[in-house]
This record gives sequence, C-alpha cells and structure tokens, in this order.
Amino acid sequence: MKSAFRGEQAKAVLSQWFNRFRDRLKVPTESRMVKTRFGDTHVLVGGPEAGPSLVVLHGALASSAHVLSELAPLLERFRIYAVDIVGQSVKSADARPSVSNNEYGEWLKDVLDGLSLERTHVVGVSWGGFVAIRLAAFAPERINRLALLVPAGVVNGSHWDGFVKVGLPMMLYRMSPTKRRLDAFVRHMLTNTDDDWVPYLGDALRSFNMDMRVPSLATPEELRGLKAPTLVLGADLDVSFPGDRLLARAPQLFSTLADTELIKDCRHCPPTTDAFRRWLSERISGFLLAN
Repeated sequence: MKSAFRGEQAKAVLSQWFNRFRDRLKVPTESRMVKTRFGDTHVLVGGPEAGPSLVVLHGALASSAHVLSELAPLLERFRIYAVDIVGQSVKSADARPSVSNNEYGEWLKDVLDGLSLERTHVVGVSWGGFVAIRLAAFAPERINRLALLVPAGVVNGSHWDGFVKVGLPMMLYRMSPTKRRLDAFVRHMLTNTDDDWVPYLGDALRSFNMDMRVPSLATPEELRGLKAPTLVLGADLDVSFPGDRLLARAPQLFSTLADTELIKDCRHCPPTTDAFRRWLSERISGFLLAN
C-alpha cells in the first residue's frame, strides 16, 4: 500500500500544522489513542465531561485540530471526540480503507468501541461526512443524531468542473508550487482566505500523496436501518458536492431526514470567521439538542 505521506519530512510539516491549529483552541483538550482493525487512531477530546457525547469527523487533508478550530463553540456544550481519520491525518495510522464498501464504517465502530461510546451524536464534514454515512450503513444503532456538512458520498459534482477548477490547479501546484497556482486552487475551495488555511493547504498538497479515489455514493437500501434524525447542510457554490443536488437527494437517502439548509455564497470550505463559526455551531447544536 502506498503511504498517505511523502516521507518523514512531510509528516513533520503536517504535525507542526496540527499543533498550530490545536493551539488556536481556547479550552483544554487531551489526546487519546485507540486501537482499530486499521491501526492506531488518534482522538482529540475536549468539552465538559458531563456534556452529551459528540463524535466529529474532519475533511480530507485535515485533522481533528482543524475541525475543532472551526467548530470550537460546540466545546461549550458537548463532550467532543474529534477523530483523526486514518489515511487523512498525520495523527492516525497510515492506512487507507476502501471507499467502495463499509470498511470506514467498520473502522469508526472500532473507534467508538475503544472510546466506550455505545451511542453518540455524530457530525461529519466533507470526507468525514462520507465516513459518518458508512457508520450509518454498518452500525446505525450507534448514532443518536447525525449532522452532515457538505458530505461526500451523497452526490458528485461535474467531473469537468472538478478537474478544471480543482484537479488541474492542484496538479500544477504540486508540480511547481507558486503563489499564483496555490491561489488558483483555493479560489474554488475556500469561501474566504486567512493566514492559516491557505498556507496550510499549500503544505498539505506538497506533503500528502493525494488520495484520488472517489467515495461511492450511498444508496437508500444501505441506510434503511438508520433511525437517527439527520441534518444535511450544503453549500451553494460547492464544486465537489453541489448544494442544490445534495439537498435534492438527501430525502431519498435518509428516511429520518429532519432538516436541511443550503448555505448561501459558500464554497466547499465554509467561511473561517468567528461569526460563521458561531452560527454553524449554533445551527448544529440546536439540531443535536432538539427533543
């Protein structure tokens, strides 16, 4: 199996970025390691110990620290277990489960077992949304409520648009990194730019061996056993998983779909502003804590 990383130096760079994003958090967090059938998995834990349990799953080329820094207000109410997805984070095992079956669901069930979480809320972002959906297919009884933000595994965007706007700029930047080429890549990915995310993505593109596999799309039959109320949030300018198509298919997949929302003027990566972080966290909290 090809490594997810381009050598030890690349892993060191990614580890430094993990620490930088973790340092942005204003509340204490602790690191835990749990064993799974796909190797050791790192989990960042924080929030009130008596709060409702919430498993958070980050997107591709990111980490638990990245997603927690964007959903930090959730730490005020929930006991959060932000899981570093194997093959997509430098903090967990260098393994790549299949994206065409339930191996990611099997892995995440192992994580829940290792954390002694019999039943929990789950939030999945992008690739993490795909992983959450695989858990919903494999072990739906483990999910209390499910929130998905721009999830993979529901719809795909235009192959041509994806190649021209994301794939080609990414390839050109990896071949010969320049600011102009990085700007061309992030233009269709980030809703806004900031001092951390743009340089991080530049380093990530140079440090990861890109996983170009396309996660399989879920079917209604696979999710028939899911009883958890589900929230799906899409982005209207998302090239990868167009928000209008995402929200149109969601009712076909999730028989317990409780709510949807199309976030306006938003690309695949939502705004990295304090105001949006607060709005998004309140939106998710309101859903998770509903009676």
